[in-house]
This record gives sequence, structure tokens and C-alpha cells, in this order.
Amino acid sequence: MNIIVFSCLNYEKDYFNEINKSFHNKIEFVESHLNPQTAVLAKGYECVCAFVNDTLNEKTLNILKENGVKLIALRSAGFNHVDLSAASKLNIPIVRVPAYSPHAIAEHAVALLLTLNRKTHKAYNRSREFNFSLEGLIGFDLYKKTVGIVGTGKIGIEMARIMLGFGCEVLAYDKFPDASLKNVKYVSLKEIYTNSDIISLHIPLNKETFHIINKNSFEQMKKNVILINTSRGAIIDTKSLIFALKNNQIKGAALDVYEEEENYFFSDFSEHGINDDILARLLSFPNVIITGHQGFLTNEAITNIIETTLQNIKDFETNKELKNLVKN
Repeated sequence: MNIIVFSCLNYEKDYFNEINKSFHNKIEFVESHLNPQTAVLAKGYECVCAFVNDTLNEKTLNILKENGVKLIALRSAGFNHVDLSAASKLNIPIVRVPAYSPHAIAEHAVALLLTLNRKTHKAYNRSREFNFSLEGLIGFDLYKKTVGIVGTGKIGIEMARIMLGFGCEVLAYDKFPDASLKNVKYVSLKEIYTNSDIISLHIPLNKETFHIINKNSFEQMKKNVILINTSRGAIIDTKSLIFALKNNQIKGAALDVYEEEENYFFSDFSEHGINDDILARLLSFPNVIITGHQGFLTNEAITNIIETTLQNIKDFETNKELKNLVKN
């Protein structure tokens, strides 16, 4: 099948080329994001492979349809960036990668937590300048702290298991509790806010979860709470987060995602700077850590993503059941 891969990063090409030896597709790699301006590049390709920050709105989808695209294969679990209604009307199936490595995301969330808490990033920068002072580097034991996990899908479950291993008390909130999750107490969101020393978000972005963490949420949280988000940026109202940080309503935030990340993440702006005042303000806080949506970035996860993506495409091409079809 002829495939065009948008938002392709250099490291992905090697994985695609190696794994594609078993699938025999013709693949074109494009660094540009997919949007209404770049959609015409898909002319002549039967399948478009898109990433999390591509824009698959009605206008983009119409252009893809006009240019002969028959399938859109997302190399991501989330699909909030796709206008599913428009895709359905145009009869363009959307397939995704529902699970690639919950361990990768959960482990990155813990890495962010440990870094922010024990300030290892600051210690590293100091030691590079031969400064071995311990001033300002005090953290706290995770042992016996209360961790609130919002969302207990596969990633949330792994996060819970890891935190239990640290000797934490784990609370969880989910509309559909998982009875198999042991030693975890399901509570309301309010109880998560009022009782947790650490809150980690592991929910999809949709109408119900948009800005679920907002001014009211922060007002209910402990003042020493650390907030972790490795799911989707718009789950948090960023302006409310900044207000909470400025007014010492929370201890800190560790983020792998950001509301407007599509304009910056996965690209190098070190020579130019950024024009996003909100992101710049977040980066100015000493008690905030931001990584550029790298939670999935492990060898195992990337391999699983691309293998599943190419299998989804093969299933479509051979008229098999699309197990990973996104339904409107």
C-alpha cells in the first residue's frame, strides 16, 4: 500500500523501514504536520499515517478525500484531534494504536515525579559547574504518601502498581472501576483532591475531561500536592494552573503535555525562542518540569506503535476486521 507518514521524526524512519520489511508497503516520510495547508501532499497515497499533533479537522479530511485517501492510520492511542463525524460522512476509516506500552508512560510519570521532588535536574546542572551545594534540594519520602490516580486504564493501573511498590497509599478515581486492581481504594474526585500528596492524570481528552482540573479543583487540593500529567494537555486549565502556582496553592507540577503543544512540541526552537506567553510562564517556575511529550519514547513502545500501525493498514488492505477502528 502507498502510505504517507506526516509529522515524521528522524528516529521513526529507521523503525518504519525495518518493520516494513515484513509488510512491503511503499512509504513516504514528511516532517510537516498534517493540516489543511499540507493535506494536498497526500495526493496519490491510499493511506495517511498521522500523529498526535496533526490537525484532522473537516477541512483537512475533505482535502484528503479529494486526493484519494482511503484510510487514516493514527500512530497514537488518542484521537481527540480527529473530527470523527466528518470522517464518517466521508467514509474514511480511522484506525489507532490503543495500547503500545503502558509501562513506558507510567515509568515516565514516575521519573518526572522523582526529578521534581528530589530536584535531580537542579543538582545535575550545579555539578556541571562544580557546585556541590545541597542548599534548596530538600525533597520528601514517597513512602507512606497518598497518591491519587485519575483514570485507571492500562497506564493508570501500571502507575498504581509502581506507587504501591514505593509503599504509598493509592487512591483512584474512574467512572468504571477495575475490580482486579488490588490494594487501591476507589474514591470520588473530591476525595482525590483533598487527600492526595501526589495526583497523576491518566485519562483521555474528551468533552467530559476538558479542563477537568480547573480553578475549583486547585482550591480543593492540598498545598503540598504535586500534579503530574502525562495524558493530554487540555485536561488541565493551564491558566488556572499558573494561578495556583503563583499563589502557592500547590507544591509543583510535572508535565509531559501542554494544551497548545502542537505549535511547539517535537520541534527545536532553541535558536528562535517561543511566542507562547503561557508556556513561557510555566517554564519560568522553579517548581515546574516540562518534557516534550516523550512519555512513549522507549524502544518497546515505538516498536509496538509501528507494528500495530502497519498491521492496521494491512488488515484494511486485505479486507480483514479492523480491530482498532475508531468508532464515532
